Amino acid sequence: MVSVSLKRAYDDPSHSDGLRILVERLWPRGLTKERATIDHWIKEVAPTPELRRWYAHQPDRWPEFQNAIG
Repeated sequence: MVSVSLKRAYDDPSHSDGLRILVERLWPRGLTKERATIDHWIKEVAPTPELRRWYAHQPDRWPEFQNAIG
């Protein structure tokens, strides 16, 4: 069985994290790669810049945003 946990890239890594994968097109601002200790950065599966701009963190658009990302 595989377990997946979500964690912000800005949160400090812990020994229990396991494999750390960043799914985001942009690297988190102000975060060094050493501090983030990200194992893989998979930007190709993150929402497109156009979709991110459309969503614009508007909660009423969340259901449609979820459908668009699959």
